[in-house]
Amino acid sequence: MNSQTERRLVPGSVGQIEVAIDLPADGTTPVGTALICHPNPTQGGTMDNKVVQTLARAFIQLGWRAVRFNFRGVGKSEGGWDEGRGEIDDALAVLNAIRAPGEALILSGFSFGGYVASRAAQRLAEPAQRLVLVGPATSRFDTAPVPADTVIIHGEVDDVVPLSSVLSWARPQSLPITVVPGVGHFFHGQLPLLKSLVVRAFDPTRI
Repeated sequence: MNSQTERRLVPGSVGQIEVAIDLPADGTTPVGTALICHPNPTQGGTMDNKVVQTLARAFIQLGWRAVRFNFRGVGKSEGGWDEGRGEIDDALAVLNAIRAPGEALILSGFSFGGYVASRAAQRLAEPAQRLVLVGPATSRFDTAPVPADTVIIHGEVDDVVPLSSVLSWARPQSLPITVVPGVGHFFHGQLPLLKSLVVRAFDPTRI
């Protein structure tokens, strides 16, 4: 994401996983770790996706350590596509390698990554402080129920994951959704707004 980004390989269940870590720019000790899961690898999704990078920038501004990673078979990550099952394992493997015991955690994801984050949250021994899902792929993958304070942001005219699908998933849980008018799946032209919505959800004083 910038010249200060630390890239490393961590062990996963089918080989090494490529990870990128960014710290708060002011040099302060991070509040905790914010893990960000990227879109569907079969459709070109990587940890360098613009929405994923926007989420990382939001978390860095909030004082968190932002951790992105490539799912198996993407970039330098070993292995191959596992239809979502192994990708959940990848997310948990990264946390196991990066997160200190008891450290505060945000789990987040964009599109397919939102599905992975929702499922990974169910398997954590120490729960995340909060989930952030952007354009979660509820129409394509069995996205898990999430806590009531989960931040969910979706584009009104998303042509990849229809807004109606996310509403149908959220309705039984009484989950509020922030809908961005006139915006599609990839938030073209509205990435600064997406960043501000995430920051505002955690700390309105930072806007």
